[in-house]
This record gives sequence, structure tokens and C-alpha cells, in this order.
Amino acid sequence: MNSSLPFLSRILSVFAIITLAVGAVQAQVTLQVGGGAGLALPASDYAGTTIEYYNGTKYGLASGLNVHAKARVGVLGFRLTGEVDYSTFSNDGEAQPGQGAVEISQKVFAFKVGPEFYIGLPAVPVTPYIGANVALNRFSGQAKFQGVAKLPSATYDLKSATRIGVGFTGGVILKFGVLTSLDLGVSYDLLNTSGKAWEDDNPTQDQRIDSYLTLNDDKDPLYKAGDDKHIIGNARTINAVQIKATIMFGL
Repeated sequence: MNSSLPFLSRILSVFAIITLAVGAVQAQVTLQVGGGAGLALPASDYAGTTIEYYNGTKYGLASGLNVHAKARVGVLGFRLTGEVDYSTFSNDGEAQPGQGAVEISQKVFAFKVGPEFYIGLPAVPVTPYIGANVALNRFSGQAKFQGVAKLPSATYDLKSATRIGVGFTGGVILKFGVLTSLDLGVSYDLLNTSGKAWEDDNPTQDQRIDSYLTLNDDKDPLYKAGDDKHIIGNARTINAVQIKATIMFGL
């Protein structure tokens, strides 16, 4: 009977070690969820003027708003974030100097996921961080032309398009009590890193309006200098800056 005691002692020791290990992991698992809003600023070819939009060189958009939901999970010092993001951009102006009226708007619905890295500051209630993400971006929008040369006056819907992008973030987290914090962040998003394309939504017709009906962030294969129907001569880069405030709840 005494021979069974060492075996039982080993079992109890292993069980104790596993219990302590699980407890240690659970103590280092954190989960935060929240939401917020901010400012969305177009960058690179996504910005510009309505004249550049009409000429097919840029998208001609101005600043807009962003609303988002965010989750942050931490395990043993590694932190992963997920974000659902909705941003709007718009602009209005002339098609050519002193001629025609143009109103444009675009919306980007994004799903983002990526790691975050904290920069510890002892005895300070502020935690800086940097991060990166991969994003699935869905574009939609409208364009309205009135009295514009070579385009029928009307409001046109932009055909929805999806692009893969990447983003880089930085910010600070301010703690308010045990379960609440304020996340102040800035991100630079490359929205069409992968998937650029030129599409003709009306292949049976050869017309200038086709350049505005889809996202068309790649070069028009029929482009020729001086052609007033095929106007997109280069691939276009869609980037944006977001300045956001997020209220987070959780440990």
C-alpha cells in the first residue's frame, strides 16, 4: 500500500502545477471592447480637387467622418486588435475652371485585424502603443454631374468594390478606473494595396462616364493621351489618415 504513495504524490504535484499554470495564464488574459468616432482624411491620390477627379488623375475627395467599433485581446503580453470601421469622404466643385458642377462622395467599410505593442512608462497612467493591421475594405459612393462637358447631367452610383489593404497605428491609452479607458489613436491606411483593377461597367458602349462608375484604381488599358473617353492613364493609390477617440471597457 505504501508503494502507491509516491505515484499519488506525483499525480498531485502535476495537478498542482497545471492549476498554477492555468491560473497564471488567466491572470494575464485581457479583453476590451468599445467604440468611438473621429476624423477621416484622404491622402495620396484619394485626395485632390474635383477638377483632378474629372480629369481622371485623382479621386478629388476631402475630409469626412469615421465611426468604429474596436476589440483588444491580450494573452501573455501579446495583444491582438480587431476593428470594424466606417468612413465617409466627399467634395464638390467645378469640372473645369468656371465650368460644370461636380459632387462626389465615397464610403469605406473596413474590417481590420493586427497586433499592438505597448510601450511601458512606469508610474504613469498613460500607455503609448504602436500597431499594424491587415484590412478588407469595401468601397461605395456616388457622383453627380451638372452641366459638365462630355458627361450627361445625372447622379451616378459607384459600383461597390473590395480591396485588401494594410494600416499602421499609434496612440495612447488613458486609464479611468479599473474597467474604462480612453484610446486616442492615429492611423495611416493604405486601402488598395492589393486588387487594383480597371472595369468597364458598360462594355458595349465606349463613353467617358465609364471611368467614374467603378473604382478604377488601375490604368485604363485603352488610355491614350488626348483621348476624352479613356482618361485614367495611371494606377491610383488610395490612402487615408484617421484621427480617432475610442472608449474601451474591460480589463
